[in-house]
Amino acid sequence: MFASLFHFQNQDPPDSEPKANLDAVRSATEFAALDFTDEELAQLLPWATDNISSFKALQGVPLDNSVAPATIFLPPTNLANVPELAAQDPLPQVQRPENLAELYWADLSTLAALIKSEQVTSVELTQLFLERLRQVDKDLHCVISFTDEIAMAQAQKMDAELSKGKWRGPLHGIPYGVKDLCSVRGTKTTWGAAPYKDQVIEEDASVVRQLEEAGAVLVAKLTLGALAMGDVWYGGKTRSPWNTDAGSSGSSAGSAAAVAAGALPFAIGSETLGSIVSPSTLCGNSSLRPTFGRVARTGAMALSWTMDKLGPMCRTLQDTALVLDAIHGTDGRDLTAMDVPFKVPGKTSVSGWRVGYSPKHFEGKEEYQQALDDLRGLGVELVEVNLPDYPVWPLMIILFAECAAAFDEFTRNNLDDQLVEQGSNAWPNTFRVARLIPAVDYIRAQRIRTLLLRDTIEKLKDVVAFVSPAGNFQTLGITNLTGHPALVAPCGFKDGMPVSLTFNGNLFDESRLIALGRAWQERGDFHLQRPPLKPLDDQRK
Repeated sequence: MFASLFHFQNQDPPDSEPKANLDAVRSATEFAALDFTDEELAQLLPWATDNISSFKALQGVPLDNSVAPATIFLPPTNLANVPELAAQDPLPQVQRPENLAELYWADLSTLAALIKSEQVTSVELTQLFLERLRQVDKDLHCVISFTDEIAMAQAQKMDAELSKGKWRGPLHGIPYGVKDLCSVRGTKTTWGAAPYKDQVIEEDASVVRQLEEAGAVLVAKLTLGALAMGDVWYGGKTRSPWNTDAGSSGSSAGSAAAVAAGALPFAIGSETLGSIVSPSTLCGNSSLRPTFGRVARTGAMALSWTMDKLGPMCRTLQDTALVLDAIHGTDGRDLTAMDVPFKVPGKTSVSGWRVGYSPKHFEGKEEYQQALDDLRGLGVELVEVNLPDYPVWPLMIILFAECAAAFDEFTRNNLDDQLVEQGSNAWPNTFRVARLIPAVDYIRAQRIRTLLLRDTIEKLKDVVAFVSPAGNFQTLGITNLTGHPALVAPCGFKDGMPVSLTFNGNLFDESRLIALGRAWQERGDFHLQRPPLKPLDDQRK
């Protein structure tokens, strides 16, 4: 759920700020009934000092007494001005390829057409992708558990239903994988962390249940950086298929790598702060981070109750609509999930649509100029928009306090010692530092977040989307705090690796956002490029 983004923050506390000392920190932890070693205290000391500047930044934001904290974070909805979109496209007319390996790269509509016409069976497709996934996993380390038994039973059921004339929709019989922070009955749910590598949670996460109802076939549980940070898990480091010497980023590491390698048609990832956007960028996926509250999270590991989101990671932006259509809505258990209508958009003219951007985000970045030109070529009006100016990094104490609370017993019982990553930026130290965040400052940050949400809604109300380079932390941070949805898709290459553009939409306006993203994506072919995974792609010829 959380990408490795600490490099955006200055690691050295400003000299002008008062510095905490070891004795003061030790006393503070004793008052909180914590028992940290001297080594652990020394590691957290620089971050505790750095937090002083964050607290001061937040204290400098004026707050009227009427501003309530966003402690139960339900973003408002306003879809009154959403224009009518084209109806969902019919399935294409396609023929079974002579070489089934071509289906590694097929979009969901193509696979759905082949299955519905019974040119390819779900069992056939499931076996194809299970084999492919095992092949690429040797280099990418993207799978924690294969679910062959579940997959074959589901595939056989889908084929049997289709033979009797029952077709559940475009995901009927389509294989997929899920990030291993979502529970699946009868399988391990490891959260990517050694202390939980044998954990079994005997319930299906809501998103897994919804996909089964839509006819999708679960073939694997995919890697995530331990406890949803980065790409390092207890079994190794997940790699990008574009360069196996490089990590995939995270934390939806396996979901991104497997789909980008043609080993799955789609996968489910999660994001708290960059964990869909960041690996999708390094792996070249077309992915959607839905509005906060759009998808129920029951059965998914909690990291930040007010920021966690689940979403699809796919081959095309239109594919994200087909998956979202299956997984959106309430489940009666996740109190933040909302039933807001969603419509799968068909191919829509976007001429005359207004799209916001900040020119300074694109200065000196030639690799993004074609993406902007393609938007203009669609008749889109690019207008300058600057998102609200708030202290975004200091507001991340919301995330740090919530994740430390989620793993309070984990820290108290010293299970953090078993994690692979133990540096100052890793979870163990982050959890310890967060214990020194005053409750008053956490609540103040949530109150400022209320203002940030209000002002961001105002900034975006006259545009369909706000586009930015995928690596822009200010935009990423703001929109994760406010819950706004985002599409991410490749728009070029730099040094042999994909670079991506992010479309940030209005709350619960995914239909229009995807229509825009699709129109832009189909002007180019970056999403059709295949990573250099030879000899894997030659072996079926």
